[in-house]
Amino acid sequence: MAGASTTAAASTAAGAGEPKTKQPSNTAFKQQRLRAWQPLLTPKSVLPTFFIIGIIFAPIGGWLLWASERVNELRIDYTNCDKLGNTFVGLGPSQFEYHLHGVSSNSIPQPKQKYDATSNKCTIAFNLPKDLDPNVYLYYRLTNFYQNHRRYTRSFDVDQLKGKVRSVSDLSNGDCSPLDSHTEAGSTRPYYPCGLIANSLFNDTIGQPVLTNPSGDQSSVVYQMSESGIAWSADKKRVNPTEYKPSDVYPPPNWRAQYPDGYNGTSIPDLSQNEHFLVWMRTAGLPTFRKLYMKNTQDKMASGYYQIDVTMNYDTRSFDGTKSIVISTTSFIGGRNPVLGIAFISVGGLCVLLGCIFAVRHFYRPRRLGDHTYLSWNQQVASGLADNSAGRGPSSAAAAASGRNAQQPQGLLRQRP
Repeated sequence: MAGASTTAAASTAAGAGEPKTKQPSNTAFKQQRLRAWQPLLTPKSVLPTFFIIGIIFAPIGGWLLWASERVNELRIDYTNCDKLGNTFVGLGPSQFEYHLHGVSSNSIPQPKQKYDATSNKCTIAFNLPKDLDPNVYLYYRLTNFYQNHRRYTRSFDVDQLKGKVRSVSDLSNGDCSPLDSHTEAGSTRPYYPCGLIANSLFNDTIGQPVLTNPSGDQSSVVYQMSESGIAWSADKKRVNPTEYKPSDVYPPPNWRAQYPDGYNGTSIPDLSQNEHFLVWMRTAGLPTFRKLYMKNTQDKMASGYYQIDVTMNYDTRSFDGTKSIVISTTSFIGGRNPVLGIAFISVGGLCVLLGCIFAVRHFYRPRRLGDHTYLSWNQQVASGLADNSAGRGPSSAAAAASGRNAQQPQGLLRQRP
């Protein structure tokens, strides 16, 4: 017994004296010996790849560019219409833009505008030289408006839009701040809807396009466009009818022109049915953007001379922005967007160009390549080093590696000319 205890104590002491190591265990995973695809970028694999990408991308880009160019679109700026008189004035070249397939923009008469200060209406008159087949969409376009600002995009209350009653304390110092509540005549109430996005809602009223010179006995024809169905189904799910009473809340500051007495004189608005509000609440990613105002998906828009009345309520000059109306058709890729087609053509052309340059360089002055069987990972598999390394000591592994290096014939490794 005494001898056994002495032996155990000696082995324990010897184990305690062994140096600690951080070397991982000898497994295929920890020693990175798992099978993997390690491609070799040789001219035979790289050159065909360049040409294949170019051959695929360039026709797709041409197809997308062709589809974009067939989209008919006209844009008319009316930012400074309220500075005009009650007589039509022609617009400058920078205030309108035409892209009508098959029609030269130089042959189109310039649009005109006039302003009636009594009714606060801007009348936009323009000539449409060709019929527009459905679908026809009318957008409003704003510039220099940063809806993508982080503080702006967060400025709404999800529960309030869902229809829940949110008190002043619930909204205080939340995402809607500082447009969360208002005190008037000693009464503090929350804003509904609260936040910066709702307060900055676009509130110009755009009338229906009126054809003033139709064929036949009619003096004018209204091209009927619908303001329903312009919001996404996902936007409609975000907003529900509210549980607030009209006396519980105040309208946002910029809504006071529409509700001068608050919601007390009228019923509280059902924002779930206000599709212009739903469209506005989906914030844009760029400072220049357009949002759908109304559409006609059934009737063509006949060529002729049109007028559109716009009630001027939205101030864009305060942030050095502009506002325009845009009438556009669509294609299978959506609205007019030549950038997508140009990008595909550019990538395809660049790949073909690089492929030609590398091919000429390879055939004119080829580069000498080594034997791939002598690469390190191929050597491990061929010699069984990965399987037998556990039984070898450091000296034997080094000797095996040096032996393989000594056996490699000269000139098989990749060399620079």
